[in-house]
Amino acid sequence: MVSEGKGRLFRRKDGKYLVYLPKDLAEDSMFPFKGSDTIFVRVSFSLGDSKLMVEKWPPQET
Repeated sequence: MVSEGKGRLFRRKDGKYLVYLPKDLAEDSMFPFKGSDTIFVRVSFSLGDSKLMVEKWPPQET
């Protein structure tokens, strides 16, 4: 079981930021996000903290 790994946060040339997760972490059977290739997430942080919170976020229907 892989419950942590080292990834990357970087800025692309078009100004967007991407977070890469190690394959072993994302494909672990206990990884909380399952299903399709694309999953909508909500990312948040607290001021003064060096942690990001990533939560599954279903898009609102229009």
